[in-house]
Amino acid sequence: MTLSEEWSATARRRPTMRLSTRIALAVGVLVPLLVIAAGTMVVRWVTADVTHRQDVALRQRADHLAPDGRALLRAVENDRTNAVRARENKLFDGALDLGVRVELPGGPVSAGPQPPPDVPLPDPRHRGPVTVRADGKAWRVVTRPLGAARGGAGTLRVFQPTTETDERTALLRRRVLVVAAFAVPISALAGLAVGAGATRSLRALRRRAAAIEPDDDARPDVHLPSAVAEVDDLGRTLAAVLGRYDAQTARTREALETARAFAATVDHELRGPLTGIRTDLDVLAAYPDLAPAERAEVLGDLMAGQERILSLLASLRALAQGDLADGQGFERVDLGELAHEAARDARMRHPGADVAVCAPQEIRVDGLRPGLRLLLDNLIGNALVHGRGPDRGASIRIGVDADAAGGARIRVDDDGPGIPVERREQVFERFRRGPDSPGAGLGLTLVAQQVALHRGQVAIGTAPPGPGTRVEVLLPMRHPAEPTDGPGEIRHDWLTREPTESAPPG
Repeated sequence: MTLSEEWSATARRRPTMRLSTRIALAVGVLVPLLVIAAGTMVVRWVTADVTHRQDVALRQRADHLAPDGRALLRAVENDRTNAVRARENKLFDGALDLGVRVELPGGPVSAGPQPPPDVPLPDPRHRGPVTVRADGKAWRVVTRPLGAARGGAGTLRVFQPTTETDERTALLRRRVLVVAAFAVPISALAGLAVGAGATRSLRALRRRAAAIEPDDDARPDVHLPSAVAEVDDLGRTLAAVLGRYDAQTARTREALETARAFAATVDHELRGPLTGIRTDLDVLAAYPDLAPAERAEVLGDLMAGQERILSLLASLRALAQGDLADGQGFERVDLGELAHEAARDARMRHPGADVAVCAPQEIRVDGLRPGLRLLLDNLIGNALVHGRGPDRGASIRIGVDADAAGGARIRVDDDGPGIPVERREQVFERFRRGPDSPGAGLGLTLVAQQVALHRGQVAIGTAPPGPGTRVEVLLPMRHPAEPTDGPGEIRHDWLTREPTESAPPG
């Protein structure tokens, strides 16, 4: 099993969960945690605030009771029993609901709620407030020194129980937990509703995508604006992917149609030349003593048939390749340089021909170099065959320049008899041959195909001063990124469309 197959198997085994359910679970867990965290902070803030206010009041009460404590200390020092009792009553009455303990040289006196006598208390130098705990209870204690006396120093301690504060804190914590418990189902339901609303656009996108049928030209758009940025991004991406898929499917279908048409055309067009070759071979086999002149004529027919078959196969192959071509292989091509190369090769193949090129400036276009070279070779080849003047060889003039509209222009002129106006639109159709043409009738079809592939135009006129033929090709300098309607639209049916249906190029 390959790595990709293992990943696919793992993905199939992995349990799935709806996005709305994930949102509900996330909200159902997150909201109670936030409630608990916020409640804990509130409890701490409230407890700290209440404790601070109680501490302020406790300090103030201790400062208020300190003079009575000092008076009690002096009465004890002077050993005045009645004064001691009076000072004690005044001190304890002023304490109200607080606990008071006065540590005197003769022993402590105390009243009110306070920890047991054996509980360690803070050092008298620590004025407080300090928390003291004993037997599960807690008190806040504030200490005030009363000064020195015979036999030792006196200390005043004021106590306040924290029971009420602790009970309020515990109640507040319980309420926070109750709110958190109620928040679990409520937030989960709210998250489920929010998740369902948030994924409504995704569900609609899934339904539209599921409704797409192959080869359905009237299918609805898969992407409709939903006001949700992520969903719109996904929809646009899916629409782009489907567009590329449709384009690739169309290209595959065109390739299959081109292959079928190529096979059918080859079978149809080669049957005649092959039959003629078989007839010539039968003649050679049946008449071994054929006269030299007749044998030479038969051999000439055989060679002409073989040349026609090779030319036909090469032209059909080029036509099929043109139907399968697109703009991915385009590059910057110098038309002048390409025209000089084509003219040089033509002069080598036809030593007696006069092929001249006029390219005064560099003209570069976006194009397929092999396709543009095929265009030039076929224009020159057609002119060499049909552009011969009376009683002399062919004279071909090739011009490459820029036209007034900002494009590139290729002109091929010859001195032949010219093409009648009524036939100028038909010569670009497949297998349209002149009465004396030795070719397969595909040369100008290949020219028209390459012109359409490069979004250009081609037209046939009269070469000055006449009556020769001028073929003029106009090409854009830059290849458009997207197909456009009009004369420059790319066709991919040059091999499959019947000749009678061909639209006039240019």
